[in-house]
Amino acid sequence: MKVAVACDGTQLSPHFGRCQRYLIADLKSPDITLVEWLESPGHEPGVLPELMRQKGVELVVAGGAGPRAQGLFAAAGIEFIPGVTGNALEALQALACGMLEAGDSSCLHGQEA
Repeated sequence: MKVAVACDGTQLSPHFGRCQRYLIADLKSPDITLVEWLESPGHEPGVLPELMRQKGVELVVAGGAGPRAQGLFAAAGIEFIPGVTGNALEALQALACGMLEAGDSSCLHGQEA
């Protein structure tokens, strides 16, 4: 399964659309293979979910994403795990071991805080 992790440096980004880059990895439990670091093309609604679909990503991990992005992921058949913080590689390892836990999205686009 191809996974994209939204990163700021080596840490999980709180916002999928506003991160610095994406760690794209191929996950075959328990093995993780780095596919590429993809620099963020910038935040434009609708563009990033389509880019992830084109890259063959099946699962996205981030601190959060707006409801529109989450809907576009779902429409493209891409699972989204929100509310993840910490080191990106450690999150991938937890995912590979079946221990990654979702939390509340840190992005509140279009929602009342």
